[in-house]
Amino acid sequence: MSSPRRAALLTLGCARNEVDSEELAGRLTDSGWELVDADVEGGADVILVNTCGFVEQAKKDSIDTLLAASDAANGAKVVAVGCLAERYGAELAASLPEADAVLGFDAYPELAERLGDVLGGHAPAPHVPTDRRMLLPISPVERPAAAVDVAVPGHGWVPSLSRTRLSDGPVANIKLASGCDRRCTFCAIPSFRGSFVSRPPDDVVAEAAWLGMQDVRELYLVSENSTSYGKDLPGGTRALVRLLPRLTAVPGIDRVRASYLQPAEMRPDLIEVIASTPGVAPYFDLSFQHASAPVLRRMRRFGSRVAFLDLCARIRAIAPEAGLRSNFIVGFPGETDDDFAELEAFLTGARLDAIGIFGYSDEDGTEAVGLADKVPADVIAERVARISALADELMNQRAEDRVGTEVEVLVEVAEDDDFECTGRAAHQAPDVDGECVFERGSGLAVGDLVHAVVVGTEGADLVVSAREQIPRRRQGAARAGTGA
Repeated sequence: MSSPRRAALLTLGCARNEVDSEELAGRLTDSGWELVDADVEGGADVILVNTCGFVEQAKKDSIDTLLAASDAANGAKVVAVGCLAERYGAELAASLPEADAVLGFDAYPELAERLGDVLGGHAPAPHVPTDRRMLLPISPVERPAAAVDVAVPGHGWVPSLSRTRLSDGPVANIKLASGCDRRCTFCAIPSFRGSFVSRPPDDVVAEAAWLGMQDVRELYLVSENSTSYGKDLPGGTRALVRLLPRLTAVPGIDRVRASYLQPAEMRPDLIEVIASTPGVAPYFDLSFQHASAPVLRRMRRFGSRVAFLDLCARIRAIAPEAGLRSNFIVGFPGETDDDFAELEAFLTGARLDAIGIFGYSDEDGTEAVGLADKVPADVIAERVARISALADELMNQRAEDRVGTEVEVLVEVAEDDDFECTGRAAHQAPDVDGECVFERGSGLAVGDLVHAVVVGTEGADLVVSAREQIPRRRQGAARAGTGA
């Protein structure tokens, strides 16, 4: 009897890519493949690199990872998948002979077969990229049936096709939708991720139930635009309002967190359900991008400093301790000193818990490449440095404001000789925000959910003292007040 073929997966980029990798892993294991560690010499027949193609640095990281995998392959085939592979296809294959194959999203449903072809010396021809927005109808209501015939990452999971977890932590990402219908002038994602397609709510709940049986305690809902969830489903965009309470009733799940919320789509009912539903983290990952109305218009976005401050105030009127975070682009074409001052004023007034600052750079295939009044690189660098320093100061102040408050912390790293025990409170999301650091000797284990008191800060991180553990929920009864 022959040994199973072995694959190692390396994942770059965002939480959405991590879900894609776990779905790809599920497809491989269901086809009889064995998953192995990429770091084990000679362990893999194929090293699958799930690339990111979002911005220039992400592209560079993906190419560097492919080159490093090739150097360490020891006979294994190196295959590029993911956004960079989808976006550049044959161009990437021609410029990177170290990759034995470059597969786009259309190869995902038959991934095991395609990798078998690669091992047999018959690598599929690299796909020719196309604008994936054109693969589905323009009208969202016409998309559900059409999406069946289009490879949409993150939409292949059903209870009969297992997703294979690639980590055993207490937090798991779960995809609400794929693609985006917005036309922000700085972003190329819709061209290679495609138009917005929601997953049916029952599929999301079924996957959540499966994750709850894998000792997951927190669900992190991801998509390119979570506030549009349901626009292409019966019932429209209230789908997320109805889905969140359903997810809190899933056995084993203690916390549900939504990501990537568009400020212009934050309706009162959605604010209310996130801010006040037991089991839903009062956490608002708001895609502001800037605060100057003229800059936002050039970005093809909506809002202003006054409108965004009002949104923050409405959230905190319901949940004063809610977590608010956002990213901002500095130096967008046409950004004046007054525009930059408007952004500084917003950050000072908004009291966000986490702030990401990015300097603008031209991105292939975006409208912003052709915009006039480009800000000189040295001015962008100076503004990034200046506002990053302000952001650090403001985040530290916000952390200090929480000293003396009570938080519920999910432990993600247990204490040992080398590491402190750390976790995250409801206002802190994985990877992008600060964390909670427990006092030494807490005796907590990964996956514990505990009541704690904030006793100090380390920059934007909180130092906490554990009070009592919160039992894991095993019953599926809806929480009081959820409307489930």
